[in-house]
Amino acid sequence: MLGSILPPGVASAELLAYPEGLQPHPAEEHLIARAVEKRRRDFIGARYCARQALAQLGEPAVAIGKGGTGEPLLPRGIVGSLTHCDGYRAAALGHKLRFRSIGIDAEPHAALPDGVLDSVSLPPEREWLATVLPGTGLHLDRLLFCAKEATYKAWFPLTGRWLGFEDAHITFTVDEESAGTGAGSFHTRLLIPGQTTDGGAALHSFDGRWVITDGLILTAIVEA
Repeated sequence: MLGSILPPGVASAELLAYPEGLQPHPAEEHLIARAVEKRRRDFIGARYCARQALAQLGEPAVAIGKGGTGEPLLPRGIVGSLTHCDGYRAAALGHKLRFRSIGIDAEPHAALPDGVLDSVSLPPEREWLATVLPGTGLHLDRLLFCAKEATYKAWFPLTGRWLGFEDAHITFTVDEESAGTGAGSFHTRLLIPGQTTDGGAALHSFDGRWVITDGLILTAIVEA
């Protein structure tokens, strides 16, 4: 599913069923020693996917640490993103020589809880939702949240800075051939200065892909 919204050269892996007896890399165990079972399974499952993706890239199956804000510490020369939600864990990775940043997110295809939309969206985004949401059968409010999460995951490795929900304006398009089934693209316009730490150009926007399938919403940004 995730591979359908990623370009060639990005390696991905996903878990819909949790394998019996799946264990963390020994060097990761201390990171989740006190975690509850759900947190352990999400952490282990997402990093298992990351090692599957590393193998696709011809890289060794190394431990993947955790940074100060919870971000995965990927091997040198690798960029990528991990995600998890109920019943799903995934990773998408690429070589830094080819891709600048990757951000993915997965959410259940369900409406946002009451009161959440106002805190994660801008007025123009809510106006769009009010226009298109009725009658679609798609939970586009959750799609908006999912795209904002992918935006942050693409932004942070390049800037090292927080990006609030109010700092990005996202617009969506629907693929004509998949109208009614739930797939398309999105454009993120960044509303704060996007100076980066990698020596590259400042960020002004991102472009991504989305799909709704099998009870899940998936979003992906790949910045070349």
